Amino acid sequence: MNTISIISFILATGAVGFFTYKIVHKMKKSDNATEEYFTGGRALAWPVVAGSLLLTNLSTEQLVGLNGAVFGDKALVGIAWEALAAFAMIATALVFLPRYLASGFTTTPAFLEKRFDKTTRSMVSGLFLFGYVTVLLPVVLYTGSLAMIGMFDLNLPLWLVVATIGILGSAYAIFGGLKSVAVSDTINGVGLLIGGLTIPALALVALGDGSFFSGLAVLTNNNPEYLTPLTNTNIDGNVVSVPWPTLFTGMMFIQVFYWSTNQVIVQRAMAAKSLAEGQKGVLFASAMKLVGPLMLCLPGIIALHMTDLTIDKQDQVYGAIVRHVLPDWSLGLFAAVLMGSILSSFNSALNSASTLFSLQFYKGYINKEASGNQIVSTGKKFGIALAIASIFIAPMLDQMQSIFEYLQKVNGLYSVPIIGIFLLGITTKHVPAIAAKVGMIVGMASYAFFTFINIQDVPEIFANSDGDLHWLHGYFISFVGSVLVMLIIGKLNPKTAKEIAISDQRDPAPVDMTPWASANKASIAIMGVTVGIYLLLVLISN
Repeated sequence: MNTISIISFILATGAVGFFTYKIVHKMKKSDNATEEYFTGGRALAWPVVAGSLLLTNLSTEQLVGLNGAVFGDKALVGIAWEALAAFAMIATALVFLPRYLASGFTTTPAFLEKRFDKTTRSMVSGLFLFGYVTVLLPVVLYTGSLAMIGMFDLNLPLWLVVATIGILGSAYAIFGGLKSVAVSDTINGVGLLIGGLTIPALALVALGDGSFFSGLAVLTNNNPEYLTPLTNTNIDGNVVSVPWPTLFTGMMFIQVFYWSTNQVIVQRAMAAKSLAEGQKGVLFASAMKLVGPLMLCLPGIIALHMTDLTIDKQDQVYGAIVRHVLPDWSLGLFAAVLMGSILSSFNSALNSASTLFSLQFYKGYINKEASGNQIVSTGKKFGIALAIASIFIAPMLDQMQSIFEYLQKVNGLYSVPIIGIFLLGITTKHVPAIAAKVGMIVGMASYAFFTFINIQDVPEIFANSDGDLHWLHGYFISFVGSVLVMLIIGKLNPKTAKEIAISDQRDPAPVDMTPWASANKASIAIMGVTVGIYLLLVLISN
């Protein structure tokens, strides 16, 4: 990076911090210290909810990982990660969010305590924390550092870049709380949307020797099968990372887990000033997910057509494209935008982990009489410890071939049982707390078996590239097994009418619960556009 790039990077990053401080300073503050810090005082309007949702989700583990996966697949099957997310977000807006907001929950596991018992809530909170410490936080730091080093040719050791990003990201989360996280996310989100869409546009211009439309023609006419979104094998006969049958099994449940139950994501929607604002924010973010493949998948497809790129490992694809198409003067601005997305995902996960630990374990077990200020102080200290642990773990991930697949596989270990418990908690009343605990153990054990012990000689349609059972099918089988066990226990030992009545008791909702009048129409429109995108790509690729 030249001097102009470095100066523009520092100025842009500093400007985000300055405007975040100014905006947060003017926002309404809650008298409740815990609510102010962990849910932003329930004062977020729908644009901030949408921006925070998108940027919490969108970071370098996707820009780097998903573009790399598409490049390795030689097919556009990775679009499913974005398209099915739009469907899951509709479920969040219409089904899950009204339940969470009606009871004034600050964490998603708090719903489980109301529906089952405190131990179930603690076990799920523990699983979430396990996932954040071992997977999410280190992966965000590692892929972010890898992207910054690769794109901007930094001659710095990986651990130093990891530490810098970790310290910057934790500053927002630990000292600013959810409001600072959400506002900075929204500002960075605008920059990332502009910058992220500029990369594939410039890459198409480069592919077309100076003409955007010529580049588009190359993309659709030369090896159009690269654009297929529904296939089992690619042009080389290799099984792709997301075979089409998995869209109807594990893929959909991963999305519901992530968008409807995951504390890191749902916490943004639970901070909305009303149900209508929350639904607008979630559904707007859902619509924007359909733009996501242009940033997260298209550069990987374009790279397949560029013979002059040097790529040794598929996770290097996005960095190589950025270096190839961006003029030197703009590298600093794009670095700032990218840094914003990295910080966003890191600080959001850190804030959510602190929320879970402080409210569930510190207030629930360690100091039951803790004041709001004591809970917030403990959350900050826990966040610092977590940030330090993540900084140490992140450089160890350098041995992975595909970081995106690692992320999804390990996530399944705790998300399979969690999604089953949440779904039955919302859709049934008679399943008891013991069923949730047994279902959790069954789900984790069966997922570990299907994922880490190879099931061989399966029909080709269910196999991965090694001929073993694809892990997404293993996810689905584990989910079904977990749910069946819970339903059987619920049938044999159902909750009593008195227990159900206690679970159904509601405190007054802390926000206006009038739903958004256009929520159903917006949901139908989003589903229609998603199906239309798939049909168009199928037509082009055949």
